[in-house]
Amino acid sequence: MMTTQTETNPKEPTHTVYFLKTKEGADKPDWIKAGVAWEHGDKDGLNLSLKILGQDIPVKIRKNKPNAN
Repeated sequence: MMTTQTETNPKEPTHTVYFLKTKEGADKPDWIKAGVAWEHGDKDGLNLSLKILGQDIPVKIRKNKPNAN
């Protein structure tokens, strides 16, 4: 099956990024949205766009690959 650019690089985020903030006296932390993410076409990582202190911070995450020793 042939894949298209739309299928491997969606324009809409595929994930939402949150950080968890513990509240004293609460059983569960607050989930606070920190940004969005897109899965790489090769499924070995993500592109993140984080909103931190009013700045858009791009981040790339890649799977670790075994060392070739």
